[in-house]
Amino acid sequence: MAKLIYSMLTSLDGYTEDKHGKFGWGVPEDEEVHSYINELTSSVGIYLYGRKMYEVMAYWETAHRIPDQPEFVLDWAHQWKAAEKIVYSSTLTEPRSARTLIKRYFDPEEIQKLKSDAEYDITVDGPELASQAIKAGLVDEFQMIMCPVIVGGGKRFFPAGVRQELELIEDRRFDNGVVVLRYAARN
Repeated sequence: MAKLIYSMLTSLDGYTEDKHGKFGWGVPEDEEVHSYINELTSSVGIYLYGRKMYEVMAYWETAHRIPDQPEFVLDWAHQWKAAEKIVYSSTLTEPRSARTLIKRYFDPEEIQKLKSDAEYDITVDGPELASQAIKAGLVDEFQMIMCPVIVGGGKRFFPAGVRQELELIEDRRFDNGVVVLRYAARN
């Protein structure tokens, strides 16, 4: 059975974007961090996105065309393009990337079946979509890529009103101040 992983860049105070919807403070431009994220996501074969997160990530469909991209960036673009993408949106009509399916709503039973049938891990990306998976008890692993910044408000990594017992399975620090915390859900 595949794991469902919720992985996001987050500020030290737990926000995936600030109160203005900005998240550029978390872009992993550092080769060491970016390469680690590539390694961390190498087991992923399916990405689950809401519309907004998908529109941000669709950049990777053509990132290889930008001149002078470092190898670690091209590696990530290749990984992303090779994976299946499922986008949950009531407004998106056409995908902007290959290997992409648009669905109108998130169905927890469908995701449980997907986990049972998938050969590779699955990520749920974006705090709004992830909150549905968390509330349904579907998330097996949480990956917080914590950036050394406090933004003071915005969109939180975890949804309000959820209690979940977790077990730390990895912590890793990087020279630029980024800390990655990986937790397994205790069920």
